Amino acid sequence: MKIVVIGGNGLIGSKLIALLRQRGHEAIAASPSTGVNTLTGEGLAAVLAGAQVVVDVANSPSFEDAAVMHFFETSGRNLLAAEAAAGVQHHVALSVVGTERLQGSGYFRAKLVQERLIEASKIPYTIVRATQFMEFLAAIAQSGTEGQTVRLPSAHLQPIAAQDVALAMADAALGEPVNGMVEVGGPERAGMAAMVERYMRASGDARTVVPDAQAPYFGVAINDGSLTTGKNARLGATKLDAWLAAR
Repeated sequence: MKIVVIGGNGLIGSKLIALLRQRGHEAIAASPSTGVNTLTGEGLAAVLAGAQVVVDVANSPSFEDAAVMHFFETSGRNLLAAEAAAGVQHHVALSVVGTERLQGSGYFRAKLVQERLIEASKIPYTIVRATQFMEFLAAIAQSGTEGQTVRLPSAHLQPIAAQDVALAMADAALGEPVNGMVEVGGPERAGMAAMVERYMRASGDARTVVPDAQAPYFGVAINDGSLTTGKNARLGATKLDAWLAAR
C-alpha cells in the first residue's frame, strides 16, 4: 500500500516512515525538502497519485498566532483538496490531547481549525491526539526559565516517547478509519514541574525547579485534566526513566 507521510522527515515522520517500510508498505516522505509544499500546493498532486493513505504529522515552522493559523488552515485545505482529487481513502492526522481545552493559545486554536477541516471533508479520517512528547521536555523547561529558576505548573503532565507516538500513527494508518479521534499518552502522570525536573537532573541541568499552581503553560492556565488523556486512551510503553536511560 502506498502511504504518503506529510512531514515525513521530522521527529515523528521519520520514525513513522521506518515503521511502515518495516511492515512492507511503500511509505513516501513528503516535505518541502522533497519538493512537496502543502502551503503552496507544490508537488501535492504528483506525490499523492496512487496513494491509499495520507498521514499528516507536519508542524508549523512558527508558533506566532497568525503564522500558525495560516499554516494549519492553508495547509489543511490544500492537502484535503489534493487528497479528494487523488482518491485517497484514509486521512490520518496528528493532533494534541486537550486541544479544545486550551483555546487561550493561538497554537491550539489553529490545531482545532485543522481538526474541523478534516471532520468537514468527505475523506474517511482518523485524528490521533497525543500528549506532549518526552522530546519536548527541554522546551517546556525553557518556557518557564527565569534566570537560574524554572517555574512551571504543578498540574499533571503525561509525556509520551516519540517512538510510541509513531507506533500509534502506524497502527492508525494501517487500520480502518474511525471517523473520529483516538488519544495516546505516556504511561505515567505527574506534576509538570516534577516531570521536567527529572529530565533536567538526568541531563545535568542544576537549575532550581519551582512548582507553581498559578504558572501558565505557554501562556495558558492549566489543571490536571488539561493535558492528560481520557479513560479509553492508548498508553505508550516507554516510561520516562527508560527513555532518559536510552538517551
